[in-house]
Amino acid sequence: MARSIWLRQERSGRGPAPEHSRTRIAAAAVELADEGGLDAVSMRKVAAAIGAGAASLYRYVETRDELLELMADAAAGEIDISRPPSGDWRADLVALAHGLRDVYRRHPWMLDISPGRVALGPNTVDVLEYALTTMQDLDAPTTAKMEAFALLNGFVALLVRTEKDLGGQTTEWHEAQAEFLASVVTAGRHPHLAAAFADPSPAPPRDTDMLEGVLPRVLTGLLDTSGDRP
Repeated sequence: MARSIWLRQERSGRGPAPEHSRTRIAAAAVELADEGGLDAVSMRKVAAAIGAGAASLYRYVETRDELLELMADAAAGEIDISRPPSGDWRADLVALAHGLRDVYRRHPWMLDISPGRVALGPNTVDVLEYALTTMQDLDAPTTAKMEAFALLNGFVALLVRTEKDLGGQTTEWHEAQAEFLASVVTAGRHPHLAAAFADPSPAPPRDTDMLEGVLPRVLTGLLDTSGDRP
C-alpha cells in the first residue's frame, strides 16, 4: 500500500524545488469540480489548469484518489473553527453543522465522494479535533463522540443531497407529502398514522429546523448519559 500523501514531503531533500504546491493543485481541481462535478476532474485537466504536463503532475499526486484527498481537505479548510467552544456542546455542534452545510452547498461534488474513499487530511483532522473539544466536558465514551461527529457529517450531507435532488424545493416536497398522507389516513387502514395526524401538525420541517431541532435531539440520544436510560 502506498504511503499517505500527508506523510510525504512536498519537497524531497534532493532535487529542485517543486514548481507547483499541493494547495495550488487542490485549488485547480476544486474549481474544475465546482464547475462540472467530479467527472470534470482528471489528472490531465488539472495539469493543464496549473500549466503543467499531465505526466509531471504525478510528481505531486500519484493517483486520482490522492487528488480527491487534496480537494476534500481543501474544502474542509473552509469550515470556520476559529470560534472558541461556548461550553454548550449542542449549540457548538449545531454551529459546526451549519458551517459544514455551507461547504457542501458550495462544493456539491463532495457528496459524490464515496465514504471511506479518501483518507483524513490535516484540515479535516482539525475539524474533528474542534468537534471533540466542544464535547470535552461531556461524560460520554470517546467512541460515542467520534460516532457523533460521523453522524453529524452524514446528517448534513443527507440534508444537502435532498435539497440538491429536489432543486431547493424541499418545503414544497414536504407539503405535497403531508397532503398525500392526510388523504391516506382518512381511509382508516393506518390507525397509528391517523393518531399522529390527530395531533396539532407543525409546519413542514425546513433545513434550519432539522439542524437546530432534530439534530440536537439525535446527538443528545447518542451522547447524553445523564438520564436514567438503560
